[in-house]
Amino acid sequence: MTKIIRYSLLAVVFGTTFFAISVTETHAQLSEILRRMELNNKSIQSIKAGVTMTKHNPQLNVSDVTVGTTSYLPKADKRVMYARVDWTQPQEESIVVIGDAYQLYRPRMKQVITGKVGKAKNSSSIGGALGFMSMSREQLRANYDVTYIGEVQIGGGAKTWHLQLTPLKQTSYKSAELWVDGNGMPLQSKIIEHNNDSTTVLLSNIKKNDTIKTSIFKLDLPRGVKEVKA
Repeated sequence: MTKIIRYSLLAVVFGTTFFAISVTETHAQLSEILRRMELNNKSIQSIKAGVTMTKHNPQLNVSDVTVGTTSYLPKADKRVMYARVDWTQPQEESIVVIGDAYQLYRPRMKQVITGKVGKAKNSSSIGGALGFMSMSREQLRANYDVTYIGEVQIGGGAKTWHLQLTPLKQTSYKSAELWVDGNGMPLQSKIIEHNNDSTTVLLSNIKKNDTIKTSIFKLDLPRGVKEVKA
């Protein structure tokens, strides 16, 4: 009996020690990922990329996939953030975000919707990975409980670190996830709504720091387009 107790105590001690080491290594890994994300953030002057957005309804187990391209200029000292997404499949649409204002052009409906990002329905999905890219390490930690999940390979074969972000303050969504490459670049983001619907945004063929003029963020609207204020 004494031996059993002794071995049990040893198992608890070694188990606790191993757990402590694992937690320490996990914290160190997370700190390194956030450090690389911040360095990547500071190095970005512009981004052009392909973008695939997947909206999933778990109740019906159906997904809608939209494909297009995006251009992005991060917020600077004398400039607000600029983002543009041109969807090409399954139908053409364009959305431009300048600061907190957005325009959504739907050619088939001859309609452009204008409003504020913060007040837009499903605004949490607008920008996807681009929104998280603009956050510093301090902003991420201040706004989210960040958890390192592990290494995973995503669409296109890229190896990434998988992070889960749980908001520390009330938001329009329940949680978010990020997939970050070895350079600290968020390649994929996922927003999970309170009803468990999700929006996943995957960036591909990324080109950093190409020259992008702010004039491309002005929608060229034909005559007859009706403006609807959201």
